[in-house]
Amino acid sequence: MTGRMKNGLRLAGLAAVFVLCAAAWKTGLVQALHWPSLVAHRADWAAAVARHPVAAPFAFIGIYAAAVALSLPVGLWLSLLGGLLFGMWFGGVLTVLGASIGAVLLFLIARGLLAPFCEAKFARQISRLRPGLERDGFGYLLALRLMPVFPFWLVNLAPALIGMRLMPYAAATVIGMVPTSFVLNAVGSGLAATMAAGATPNAGMLLKPEILLPLLALAALAILPTLWRQRQTRTRATDPA
Repeated sequence: MTGRMKNGLRLAGLAAVFVLCAAAWKTGLVQALHWPSLVAHRADWAAAVARHPVAAPFAFIGIYAAAVALSLPVGLWLSLLGGLLFGMWFGGVLTVLGASIGAVLLFLIARGLLAPFCEAKFARQISRLRPGLERDGFGYLLALRLMPVFPFWLVNLAPALIGMRLMPYAAATVIGMVPTSFVLNAVGSGLAATMAAGATPNAGMLLKPEILLPLLALAALAILPTLWRQRQTRTRATDPA
């Protein structure tokens, strides 16, 4: 395949990605997957799952994977929706699968199509991750998944652009997404149980144990990046020159 043909295919792929992103925003799909809309149509979502108990989990995985692959800002809400519709454990499994598949797709898209564009546009951000990923790709990426120090989209893109191999990337992604995914699904499951009892979503619902405890676990996960930064600072300070 000639260089001109490769460039043509790359441009066509880029155009397709941007068209899909624009369509997701223009058609209101992104807005429909935000929390207020999900709560308003929870009964419709639940009825669809009840009508299609086999197809619904696969559809959820597909929607989640597409959202991550296109870097749409709906991952948090989809994780809560997984808990709302499928419960903590099954919803957590579906969320991990959807998010991991989407992250792998984005990895492949970035490596095959987006590399020239992203390397120029995000060179400064990627340079902050490069030393750790080049030194210990699997371990460093796993830490970034468990402790979201950097934006999710950047953690998905940087390994592909730096040249990390697919299998270590996929393994670290699957393992690293488990804690947050299950905690968010637990929150969604607690909200589902409360709303099923006839309660309207409000701030008071956050004090119910089935919602409060997962939120406290999520807060603990959110503290980890700060502790990690402090440890890194102390390590650099005590490391001999």
